[in-house]
Amino acid sequence: MEEVIVIVGPTCSGKTYLSLKLASMLNTEIISADSRQIYKQLNIGTAKPNDVELIKVKHYFIDQLNPEEDFNASKFAEKAKVEIENLFGRKKIPIVVGGSGLYIKALLDGISESIDTNDELRKELLTLRQKFGNDHLYKELKKVDERSASKMLPQNWKRVMRALEVFKLTGKPIWQHHNSQNHSVNFQYRQIGLLWDRKLLYQNIELRVDEMIEEGLVDEVLSILKLGYSKDSNSLNTVGYKEIIQYLDSEISLDRATELIKRNTRRYAKRQMTWFNADKRIDWFQINSVQDLELLAEKIEKEINERKN
Repeated sequence: MEEVIVIVGPTCSGKTYLSLKLASMLNTEIISADSRQIYKQLNIGTAKPNDVELIKVKHYFIDQLNPEEDFNASKFAEKAKVEIENLFGRKKIPIVVGGSGLYIKALLDGISESIDTNDELRKELLTLRQKFGNDHLYKELKKVDERSASKMLPQNWKRVMRALEVFKLTGKPIWQHHNSQNHSVNFQYRQIGLLWDRKLLYQNIELRVDEMIEEGLVDEVLSILKLGYSKDSNSLNTVGYKEIIQYLDSEISLDRATELIKRNTRRYAKRQMTWFNADKRIDWFQINSVQDLELLAEKIEKEINERKN
């Protein structure tokens, strides 16, 4: 059975670097499992591969949608399977890479979309959000489904609202529906996790945020808004973008926005690790430098070549 390489880990852990290195060594292509890099215009704030890298190695699910378009884990899984089959057909080993844990889970384990939405209930929940904010919905979910809430952030209000809706409609938490559905993939996969010492990872985050500001993150957000996209678009409800929007709205200073991006990125990385640590199938590798990533790429290539011979 053909194999897929899946590279996971928190933000700023070197997933992009490793995937590009490995894809070049194996002469293959990359499937991006990043819920924000799929959007056009969102470049600096999503740490999207640059134009040279995108030319060197073909990527899927990057720069495919406009910022106001909706995309979700279920759609990703469906479309990613098609691209994986196409790569198998060309005798290539697909490399799936990204920090969006739900996208990875949807691809490997499936995700339930079988429960119908309820317009009346959805309007009720939206009204609650408008009146009391995202935190209120999040607290309501924690009361009935703490397990699901622990894997979400209050600003992921659509996911929070969906989990609340499922519970109110069925009386069961959404994770039970996920676990009960049958799902199988017709390929083997190896999940490779990049594990950093927390102090080093946080240094990487600080450095990246400073680089994003220097590279023109403020101008990027301005240009997106000038194109007519709403600051309330789900794609912009993202660490890096929402803080700069606060700055542009004169709610906070640029220094404060930068501090908040760093803090919120650290929190996001912690959430990612909580998610990935729950998956015991991941093969973790301790990484302390770029050199470690290069050595890991060589190790994976060597193992693949040995299996072929």
